[in-house]
Amino acid sequence: MSSKTKANEEYKDRLFKFLFGNPENKEWTLSLYNAINNTSYDNPNDIELTTIEDAVYMSMKNDVSFLFKDVMNLYEQQSTFNPNMPMRFLIYAGMIYNQYTESNDYHKFSYKQQKAPTPRCVCFYNGIPNKNDKMILKLSDSFEPGSKPDIEVTVTMININYGHNRELMEVCRPLKEYSWFVDRVRNNQKQYEKKDNESLKKSISDAINELDDDSLIKPFLLKNKAEVENMCITEYNEEKTLSQLEADVREDALAEGIEIGRKDGIEIGRLETAINLLSLGVISKENIAKATGFTIEKIKEIAAQNNFATI
Repeated sequence: MSSKTKANEEYKDRLFKFLFGNPENKEWTLSLYNAINNTSYDNPNDIELTTIEDAVYMSMKNDVSFLFKDVMNLYEQQSTFNPNMPMRFLIYAGMIYNQYTESNDYHKFSYKQQKAPTPRCVCFYNGIPNKNDKMILKLSDSFEPGSKPDIEVTVTMININYGHNRELMEVCRPLKEYSWFVDRVRNNQKQYEKKDNESLKKSISDAINELDDDSLIKPFLLKNKAEVENMCITEYNEEKTLSQLEADVREDALAEGIEIGRKDGIEIGRLETAINLLSLGVISKENIAKATGFTIEKIKEIAAQNNFATI
């Protein structure tokens, strides 16, 4: 396995997960929980992280989940708007609750009612297209109109772009600083004529230095600067690739007279699958091509755009 592949395995997490799903930073996780739920708990040791590490299923990775009191919290961060988040949360929840029942004294076949933690699904959105401060996404919206589904999943999507949800940001200082940091990196990047990984690294480094000296997250970002840079670069390249694919798909769909939304979703799903399989660093480009329907040359192109080695 090449050193580049190894690095991508180390840095494939999102910065949001690195900050709020990290055992080192449980006090930040608790601060985020308090802000979302309007509570004031003060013991971060009561948090039990339940995030499924390295879980890849249908191109999806679990960001942050944790058990606190009697609530199973599922948190995801998205830099592109995705109306299919309820389906993704349904799959995440299935894996997480399966893990919970296996590791706890939960008797699935008992004649007595077994208690389980209440799920709370939150998606933190920080994409470029402007969205409302808060939106409710429902799994039932993806079903045929008039149908009566036996399963419903509700996801609260919160816009955490800098300047949105100010009251929430004031309550959770690490989230406010994270929001400011992402915004500053984007603004710094705009000043460069050439938008490449080197200019992005400079934008990230400048943004870290521009954080106030009393910033909560600044020492952590400085301490883990290499990881932060690689995670931001991976996210940036993925976002750029998805944006370009979406533009190409829309152009092709219009030319072919195909319903844009349907083709758009299928193609972007294929691309996400390819990116996630490449990030593992253990699957050959030939097998990824078979799994996604892309050509081997297309897989090589996606790998190059995201700084992934191929085998």
